Amino acid sequence: MKGLFADRMRVTFVALGLILVLFVAWPLLRTVTASSPAVLWETVLDREVRDSILLTFGASLVATIIALFTGVPLAYLLARVDFFGKRLIEGIIDVPIVVPHTAAGIALLMAFGRRSLLGRGFGLVGVEFVSAEPGIVIAMLFVSLSFLVNSAREGFEAVDPRLERVARTLGASPWRAFWRVSLPLAWRSILSGLVLMWARGLSEFGAVVILAYHPMVAPVLLYERFESFGLDYSRPVATLMILICLATFVILRATAVGSASRERQGL
Repeated sequence: MKGLFADRMRVTFVALGLILVLFVAWPLLRTVTASSPAVLWETVLDREVRDSILLTFGASLVATIIALFTGVPLAYLLARVDFFGKRLIEGIIDVPIVVPHTAAGIALLMAFGRRSLLGRGFGLVGVEFVSAEPGIVIAMLFVSLSFLVNSAREGFEAVDPRLERVARTLGASPWRAFWRVSLPLAWRSILSGLVLMWARGLSEFGAVVILAYHPMVAPVLLYERFESFGLDYSRPVATLMILICLATFVILRATAVGSASRERQGL
């Protein structure tokens, strides 16, 4: 009876899970199969499309690197230290997840626009945010940093603090204990957060279109082509982005699985 129940349960779960998988896969499949290889090749050769995709990937990568050097220390503090205002800071970090991203774009425009205090200050050294690459980077950083900070915090929370204390009693400095104990044990969560943040930055539209419509990242280019020329002109760009993102994340998944397998085998 137990085996029969388990089999029925698995069949039920497979059926329910398949519904969700098809819900995601079917629109993607329809989009990809709607464009002929010749049209896709023309899209690949389109310099505007190539520049837009490269800008999207590059800006998201820069935003992720900035968050790596600022978000991981913050995540460690949130995981290890209790201080006044901690819950407020955690709430502030979570706000970009729930606030409408067009509202986030307006907030960034107010903070980094040409007439703002920060905008004028950065302008003195030649850094512009409105309709410029730095604006794209900070928009992606703002809307996606929560993924890295929260994931890294959970990773550090999973590390037993006693391991750090043992390292300290053996003569390790706080920095050395962090680099040799905490960081290696939490790296999987940090890496997961980095990937999620980078991916979220790739898809950002609302905040970017408010702060830096030009130069156009891929989501903005898609929107402009759809609004100006319709589905037939925008669909090949969407197909190309879907294929690139799918290939990227399949490679990342395969790399992560291979790394985990080698660790289990002690290689």
